[in-house]
Amino acid sequence: MSYQMRTLSANPLTGDRRGGQHAADEAEYDRLRGLARTEQNRRHELISQSREAYQSGDGARAHQLSQEAKKHEANADAYNKQASDYIFRVNNASQAEDTIDLHGLFVEEAEEILATRIDAAKRQNAKGLHVIVGKGIHSENHVQKIKPAVEKFCREHNLVYSIEQNVGRIYIDLHAEGSGEVDPSQHSWAYGGQQQQSHGGYQQHQQPQYQPQPHPHQQQQHQQHQQQQQGGGQQEDPTAGLLKLVFGVIKKLFCK
Repeated sequence: MSYQMRTLSANPLTGDRRGGQHAADEAEYDRLRGLARTEQNRRHELISQSREAYQSGDGARAHQLSQEAKKHEANADAYNKQASDYIFRVNNASQAEDTIDLHGLFVEEAEEILATRIDAAKRQNAKGLHVIVGKGIHSENHVQKIKPAVEKFCREHNLVYSIEQNVGRIYIDLHAEGSGEVDPSQHSWAYGGQQQQSHGGYQQHQQPQYQPQPHPHQQQQHQQHQQQQQGGGQQEDPTAGLLKLVFGVIKKLFCK
């Protein structure tokens, strides 16, 4: 596969990985991309020479040059593959299990890696995937390339997604039904809301605790028991007690 050569991001590493020890990682990345670009440029030269030879009637020479061009194309693809694998490994070394960083990748490379990662996440029954796409600050003309590609990928594969509070991140909901972009509140558990709890690397809504309802017969017995308890706890009316005493005295007098 031949990748379109373009101006690379000035900093293909994520912000927290630039400078210091990671300067060597960025240098290696640039070296591999540079080798790929050199091979690709040589391929274009050979293709142009092949066309000239063909137009001049030298078919054998044209075929030879065309075969050499294919070899340089294969070399360019190999270097680009090394570069993409290298930068992806560096940028994702410390990422959470449900997050991938696509900084420094060509669009085609990002799509391939995203497809592979989503398939793996689905097999693991993961709830979703956070995709770091960048804000395009260091891209050519400050235009985001990975972000629209990921959004297009989601629409084409019937995946629900939303833009996170950090516009350089996209959340793909692997359990939601539908397709395309939705409001983040529809899967707000992925953003650390107040009604959320951590669960296995992902976050989910807290579910209300289930309170079992008593059987109607048990409920009636419970109410009768409460009434008996309330009746036993009631104090006798003083007037009723006095009348009871008077009637008792009268009964004794008449019964003699």
